[in-house]
Amino acid sequence: MLTIDAQPGPFTFEPSKTALVVIDMQRDFIEPGGFGESLGNDVSLLAAIVPTVASLLALARREGWLVVHTRESHAADLSDCPPAKRARGAPNARIGDPGRMGRILIRGEPGNAIVDELAPLGSELVIDKPGKGAFYATPLGGELAARGITHLVFAGVTTEVCVQTSMREANDRGYECLLVEDATASYIPAFRQATLEMVRSQGGIVGWTAPFASLAQSHGEKRGWN
Repeated sequence: MLTIDAQPGPFTFEPSKTALVVIDMQRDFIEPGGFGESLGNDVSLLAAIVPTVASLLALARREGWLVVHTRESHAADLSDCPPAKRARGAPNARIGDPGRMGRILIRGEPGNAIVDELAPLGSELVIDKPGKGAFYATPLGGELAARGITHLVFAGVTTEVCVQTSMREANDRGYECLLVEDATASYIPAFRQATLEMVRSQGGIVGWTAPFASLAQSHGEKRGWN
């Protein structure tokens, strides 16, 4: 068992029963010319966390954790995209519309891919999700149960939408969850901060939060790397 400094208190987990879940680090959200920028957002705020997420991925791979990547994505015929969701985009920048990186949030299109710096390995799970949460209409729950996973470490974007939704889904299913503070981001920084505070409020009503340094320090001390 490992214990790290976190809020609202220490987070203890068994590495062999832990999975890293990296939410939606996709080109459409993070790179210039993608869906996120077409909605008027400053994508550099999301791109800034890529190096920390890469370090977190490297730690998880080194320690033998299960690694899960998610992509918000839809079938080409939009059969899994409710009209109410598609209507939320800007004119000519809705799900399924042509964009500078192909059709927006459609599986197989260039913009739907995970950024190169965080590309999944062949042994890692990639979950295509039609909703905001990683569990809704996906096989994630079954995959985690089959591997005996009990603890989830979260990273990705955006903090207040897909990351928070996935954490709340996980909490309802009995998982103990940690959100890595500097490995998550929002187009609206105040929303990120508010989500961190909501997650860890009331004794960790949804889960714990901690900076990546807390994880790195714990593992470094365990292996004698410091």
